Amino acid sequence: MESMLNKLKSTVTKVTADVTSAVMGNPVTREFDVGRHIASGGNGLAWKIFNGTKKSTKQEVAVFVFDKKLIDKFQKFEKDQIIDSLKRGVQQLTRLRHPRLLTVQHPLEESRDCLAFCTEPVCASLANVLGSWDNLPSPLPSDIKEYKLYDVETKYGLLQVSEGLSFLHSSVKMVHGNITPENIILNKSGVWKIMGFDFCIQSTNPSEQEPKFPCKEWDPNLPSLCLPNPEYLAPEYILSVSCETASDMYSLGAVMYAVFNKGKPIFEVNKQDIYKSFSRQLDQLSRLSSSTLQNIPEEVREHVKLLLNVAPAVRPDADQMTKIPFFDDVGAMTLQYFDSLFQRDNLQKSQFFKGLPKVLPKLPKRVIIQRILPCLTSEFVNPDMVPFVLPNVLLIAEECTKEEYIRLILPDLGPVFKQQEPIQCFFSEKSLVVLVPFYNFIHTVHHQANLLPKQWALNHRKQIFPSISLSLSPAILVVFLGLYLC
Repeated sequence: MESMLNKLKSTVTKVTADVTSAVMGNPVTREFDVGRHIASGGNGLAWKIFNGTKKSTKQEVAVFVFDKKLIDKFQKFEKDQIIDSLKRGVQQLTRLRHPRLLTVQHPLEESRDCLAFCTEPVCASLANVLGSWDNLPSPLPSDIKEYKLYDVETKYGLLQVSEGLSFLHSSVKMVHGNITPENIILNKSGVWKIMGFDFCIQSTNPSEQEPKFPCKEWDPNLPSLCLPNPEYLAPEYILSVSCETASDMYSLGAVMYAVFNKGKPIFEVNKQDIYKSFSRQLDQLSRLSSSTLQNIPEEVREHVKLLLNVAPAVRPDADQMTKIPFFDDVGAMTLQYFDSLFQRDNLQKSQFFKGLPKVLPKLPKRVIIQRILPCLTSEFVNPDMVPFVLPNVLLIAEECTKEEYIRLILPDLGPVFKQQEPIQCFFSEKSLVVLVPFYNFIHTVHHQANLLPKQWALNHRKQIFPSISLSLSPAILVVFLGLYLC
């Protein structure tokens, strides 16, 4: 027992020291508490990502930290170049607002030892999930090491990146310039978000004219953090010193290839002789074989091949990519609908929620808990939606473990059953009645609750919940008096 306590103490001390050395003295710590090191992201995975909370509101955030010790080996002018590049990327991200871009909650702060800024809570970078673990803590967090991307997440994630690029290209008139797995962040809900605007290029033409994007020549003498990742860079950047929105689409194709090939890029680039590497790459791209793309799903293989075409004009644009049949997947479309739920009226939402029980069994449990459950429980504040939302929450509860149920579902059920409307859902003979799954362990949740016989519950369910009784199965129907909630 003592050895376990010592081990725990050692771990806590190490984590605390790690955080302290990286962030101590940075102004961001005045407003935010910095927690555990959970991930890494950005160009070269140079940003350490920590859990954090805002001191005043206890709101969850992610704290991105660049430790200047990483660049100790460089000369001062090179250090300045790296810091300027990193600053530019964060400042540009802070100015841009879109659901497909990582949301900055607190702008960049600089101290003697580090750069830091805060964003919405995140899980990891796509690069981390695909097996790139640079700048991660040791031992590796189990939630990253064991993370498995499901097909529905991959489809919807790539759709989200395409939508983000469509916004940048059409509305902002901007080329991102470094779309890579390192710059795609999975937030706490699993939504894929774009960051890493270090090398973005704004059109120099007036908005009414065709966009024009000035491109800098590749400088092999610059530090690697001052250059985009060449393994995802369109060949025209290097070989003709030109770029356009189609250059980002090549990068998207390269990301899609990596996603379906366990993180391996389509080409390895020799950074010491980049021109020779890209000339060889151009030759290989011009005769891209089916065997090279064999791990990519057949229904999207041709689109990836077009994205990787050497001719920018041949590549589909971002808006076209959002409309390909590959993304017309029931799971991906369900997640997309949830993301646009705030735009829907009650009638549209009620119709959607009625059909949801048929979709839930087709989705992975983690996706349901991470993406769908929070959206459903957030609708509990709308009494008119409760009859349509509650059956779905109960179906999810049926698949949860005891611990998951107590942590994720139960806290939201109590307030629901205090609501006075709609009456037909909750009241029978002035008794507050609560539906709770798991007959065999409910007494551990509220030891004061008096369980009614299960058969009584089955006999009375239609009188108590006429609007949702058809959605409830005997396996999850346990009814008990809820006076303790009042």
